[in-house]
Amino acid sequence: MSPPSGKQTESGLARLLGSGTSGILELLVFHPVDTVAKRLMTNPTKIFVSGVPLSQGFINLDKVIFKEDYSSGALRKYAALFPGLGYAGGYKILQRIYKYGGQPYVKDYLNKHHKDIFYTTFGEKSGKTMIHATAGSMIGVGEVALLPLDVLKIKRQTNPESIKGRNIFQIFWEERHRLYRGGLWTAARNAPGSFALFGGSAFVKEYMFSLKDFSQATFFQNFCASIGGAVASISVAQPLDVVKTRIQNRPFESPESGVQIIRNMVRQEGFNAFFKGITPKLIVVGPKLVFSFTVAQQLIPLLDNFLAGKGITNPNTI
Repeated sequence: MSPPSGKQTESGLARLLGSGTSGILELLVFHPVDTVAKRLMTNPTKIFVSGVPLSQGFINLDKVIFKEDYSSGALRKYAALFPGLGYAGGYKILQRIYKYGGQPYVKDYLNKHHKDIFYTTFGEKSGKTMIHATAGSMIGVGEVALLPLDVLKIKRQTNPESIKGRNIFQIFWEERHRLYRGGLWTAARNAPGSFALFGGSAFVKEYMFSLKDFSQATFFQNFCASIGGAVASISVAQPLDVVKTRIQNRPFESPESGVQIIRNMVRQEGFNAFFKGITPKLIVVGPKLVFSFTVAQQLIPLLDNFLAGKGITNPNTI
């Protein structure tokens, strides 16, 4: 996302705005799609019935998708596709700002202080890729700080009864450290996942497109790099992601350790259980990750040039 060592990197403001915008756009584009899919999947009745006019079938479809707002105007219908956005929105935007905006800072530090070690060990081309990947892995571990919002998001989706009747302040006060349940497993999942995301993206740019300055990548090159990083990240992190989700899905008063969950999975379900859901995840989560990562990689250099051109940021400082 940033130029290699020896060139000025993007300003902090450009990183903040670019990564934050990618998170907001991801929510606006994909949250309604998720809502429609879940409402269709959980609908127990037939929408289009033989012998009934086709127009009635479309009315039934509107009722399923938009519920009580099925007869409202376009804007009201669109708004109806954003239920439970609070936890998901807060988590997703903060996550994208932290990960996409924070990784370049760690990469800059590694380039400044440890570049010789990476280049000597892996060679110049592979060394640059490894710096991107290592920076991603380090920033991924720190993502545990956002775990409470992730826990509440998952419980809202899969076990809403456990937080019913309590606002977010009550939950934080009453549950406290229990909101960080599964923290070590989350860090263990994020380390290889983020390593593969940023490393895979850098690998594509370095070896497929022979880019010397990653900030000069075209939209198509960023898109291809994001696909490579996203597929690698989801595939590598999937086993520990299954464990993490099962830990977080447990009721607050009935926890289960990650080790016990792994034992039960191996004993009762076999090793294939660690890759449960990977196909729908690649289909559903993959495009989201590709979209947001592409947007962030494209916007951050563009915003940096724009802000520097307007004199808002100083191009001579990091």
